[in-house]
Amino acid sequence: MSQSSLLMMSDIVKKFSGVIALNGVNFNLERGEVVSLCGENGSGKSTLMKVLTGVHPHGSYEGQIIYKGEPLVSRNIRDSEAKGIAIIHQELTLVKELSILENIFLGAEITSYGVLDHSAMFKQTEDLLKRVKLDVSPDTAIRELGVGQQQLVEIAKALSKEAEVLVLDEPSAPLTESETRVLLDIVKQLRSEGVSCVYISHKLTEVKEISDRICIIRDGEHIGTQDAKHMSTDDIISMMVGRELKQLFPREEHPIGDAILKVGPVNAQLSKSSNLKQVDQVSFSLRKGEILGVAGLVGSGRTELMQCLFGSYEGIY
Repeated sequence: MSQSSLLMMSDIVKKFSGVIALNGVNFNLERGEVVSLCGENGSGKSTLMKVLTGVHPHGSYEGQIIYKGEPLVSRNIRDSEAKGIAIIHQELTLVKELSILENIFLGAEITSYGVLDHSAMFKQTEDLLKRVKLDVSPDTAIRELGVGQQQLVEIAKALSKEAEVLVLDEPSAPLTESETRVLLDIVKQLRSEGVSCVYISHKLTEVKEISDRICIIRDGEHIGTQDAKHMSTDDIISMMVGRELKQLFPREEHPIGDAILKVGPVNAQLSKSSNLKQVDQVSFSLRKGEILGVAGLVGSGRTELMQCLFGSYEGIY
């Protein structure tokens, strides 16, 4: 770990009611570098980043964080953002009924003589949207944007705080392949501008493409950090699970019985006033002992179909 690193996290220990979530984890980040944080679900990746960004405040964990050569003491997210460290969580935090401009400056409005300076905020929002390659008006309501576009607004919001360290926690999970390509290109552009990024993802093809280094965490412990170019996908997986994988998805023979659930045809509308169909003539059956996968792109109607099945869909069906 370089003593000149932009960020150094040393011997981080975090416990929840006596359960150790992080056990002496070390992590460092250089300026203008992308480091991917990899590990199985529950390994401690998000917890480590919540320690960094003030979600878990200083004093709630053991260890030391050095940022720009000085101890980092963050009591909350606002403290870390003020120091130039921002996080984009897996769950988007935008207010859908507000505009892009209003979301970006929510709680940090620009005023002039006690009056909101809309023109200044509009111009800054335009510049931020150009930076993340989102060609829409700053006055566009968040609810009118797709999930991929909303993710770009989250990045723009983080950049508005002059973030020097940007943490992206599973940013591509809800995105299509084309939206993911835009996201990765933006991360590369930010790196070229000197912004350091921590990238958390289970999609190892993205990790290999975007990373300068890859840090592996398993069961709350730091297993190792290596240059991405020296690691294969198999290397990453083996370090994540602690063993060599001879078969990634082993199949086990088991009996399949008769159909125990028959669904459809299911139709669902967005609302009474809209003819837009979220689900259109979908039918399926499920047999005893069977695992049935429901696949589709974001917005294809998978979630709405399952909401209809459980009786929780808020539209019309």
